[in-house]
Amino acid sequence: MEGNSRKRAEPYDHITGAILAGGLSTRYGQNKAFLELAGIRLIDRVVAEMKKIFRDVILIANERGHYEYLGVPVVEDVIKGLGPLGAIYTGLMRISNETGFFVACDMPFINAQLVRYMVDIRDNYAAVVPSGAAGIEPLHAIYTRACLAPIKDLLNAQQYQVRLFYERVSVRYVTPEEIRKFVSPQTAFLNINTPDEFARVQRLKKNRARR
Repeated sequence: MEGNSRKRAEPYDHITGAILAGGLSTRYGQNKAFLELAGIRLIDRVVAEMKKIFRDVILIANERGHYEYLGVPVVEDVIKGLGPLGAIYTGLMRISNETGFFVACDMPFINAQLVRYMVDIRDNYAAVVPSGAAGIEPLHAIYTRACLAPIKDLLNAQQYQVRLFYERVSVRYVTPEEIRKFVSPQTAFLNINTPDEFARVQRLKKNRARR
């Protein structure tokens, strides 16, 4: 058992970690990636956590320049301005593996055990998507290249909601009950769209630090 635990803790090399960095947030008013939580930029936090889980990590952004200091390959969107769906499409085209775990750069509480569980249950599904407190979480999910064709169809039709292609591929949904084995669904997928949400995340981080 001890040997298996050590083996499972090694970074995966058959799946790529892909971080969706995006750009200026119209709702927040600035690039959320560079907000600091306990003195560390959100993007730095996410990159560090992803490197612990995946041997290959890439970052998908509107432009390379701001992110080159991170020391991971930065891929520019194939077609800019299409939001997360366009970024996922770009990532699936550029990753070296058949499969990628995609996460938004403004999710500071990535739980490695939950991510590893999602990888381990993928089987032959084209996607593995958690269902948290707020519903489906498409920006903390596993996608394979089998998703490329239906995503391209959506982009061509100018439909940009990620979950719209789920009905065309096989999806393994991770239930709240499964998620609770590792982390609270209320906090696992917290992201930052407004200053009020960032203040909430800061309070949660401080409370965790006191424990």
